[in-house]
Amino acid sequence: MSAQGRPPYGNEGGEPNGDPGRAYADRFAAETPALTAARARAEQFPGPVPISPAVGATLAVLASGAGARAVVSVGSGGGISGLWLLEGMRRDGVLTCLDTDAEQQRAARRAFTDAGHPQGRTRMIFGSPAEVLPRLSPGAYDLVVCATAPTDYSAELPGLVELLRPGGLLVCHGLLEGGRIADRSVRDPATVAWRDVARRVREDDRLTSAVLPIGAGLLVASTAR
Repeated sequence: MSAQGRPPYGNEGGEPNGDPGRAYADRFAAETPALTAARARAEQFPGPVPISPAVGATLAVLASGAGARAVVSVGSGGGISGLWLLEGMRRDGVLTCLDTDAEQQRAARRAFTDAGHPQGRTRMIFGSPAEVLPRLSPGAYDLVVCATAPTDYSAELPGLVELLRPGGLLVCHGLLEGGRIADRSVRDPATVAWRDVARRVREDDRLTSAVLPIGAGLLVASTAR
């Protein structure tokens, strides 16, 4: 149970959303000791639920399939998503993590160090997407992963897409959490932001997109080659 009184990515019965299939998917994605330790630390932070092992393994597969050398993660998430991304990235790849939470960034840096990743493989930048995007090179990244609340980056979505090279991937985690996005009576800021992000991704002629019902949901889009 996390500090907020909720399980990290499932229910009290140990099965994500009470689904044995999802529980199997999480067990299949065996986590390293470094990931297990990072998860234990991340569960103590407020904010979005840490990504599940199945989601992490999916990020690793996407990074590997893209041959990702340059990756941006919006939200450090205590290092969980970063460790999975580094697992799939090329060995000469560099992961850039953006965050406005210094404690989360410290936890991520510790996770990368504990896992034995050289400092040159990660770049930690303190700041919001609005502050940091002008400092990043458009068209230079293979993969952009948004692992924080959509309200943190929805206004900067066009800029995030512009970071991608032709054939690059955009991945946003969390849009299916609680089923709120499908309930039109729900109008909280995060859900409204998710609807806006999903609509703009779906309607962008440059993107081919899909929603994957893994963990709390992944919105995945690829740019045209």
